[in-house]
Amino acid sequence: MNYPGGIRKKQENTVISYKNRGMTLEAELNSSNLYYKEENIAYIYKKPTPIKLVQVDYHRNLIKEGYFEKPSTTDYNGIYKGKYIDFEAKETTSKTSFPLSNIHPHQIEHIRNIKDAGGISFLIVRFTKIDKTYYLTGEDFIDFLEKETRKSIPIHYFDEKGFILKNTFRPQIDYLKVVDKILEVK
Repeated sequence: MNYPGGIRKKQENTVISYKNRGMTLEAELNSSNLYYKEENIAYIYKKPTPIKLVQVDYHRNLIKEGYFEKPSTTDYNGIYKGKYIDFEAKETTSKTSFPLSNIHPHQIEHIRNIKDAGGISFLIVRFTKIDKTYYLTGEDFIDFLEKETRKSIPIHYFDEKGFILKNTFRPQIDYLKVVDKILEVK
């Protein structure tokens, strides 16, 4: 903790908090999207969670009461080369599989709808313990769900069907390289 005058207090007991799990991947994607915007490459934004405000103290700029109005769809959407882009970003501590419980049914339906409407939908999944980040197309994700009864996607499926995303300087996660490969095939 930083105190005025530069004095630091050593923290003795560390408490592990899971409330910001996934924030590293999100921060890297936000940085990448800012780069894409600044370079006029793509316009992709983090979607805000819809919140219904019930009680607000406007004098102190304080929200006193609010609730989630409806379930959010996916994390990001935007436009690239005239195509609609929509994707979900997730992190998992598992070394062997991605738990499907991390994705809600309304998000699965949204990914399916975007795919069916001709947009580009996908998942970006980071396996934090092995430091691997994958891009999995919406088509391959939905195909897995339709053919398998497992409650998780094994990492070998990501190795077989997905694309590994390496961290770079700018953008930090260049997922549009994969989108370009997919657009070439179509």
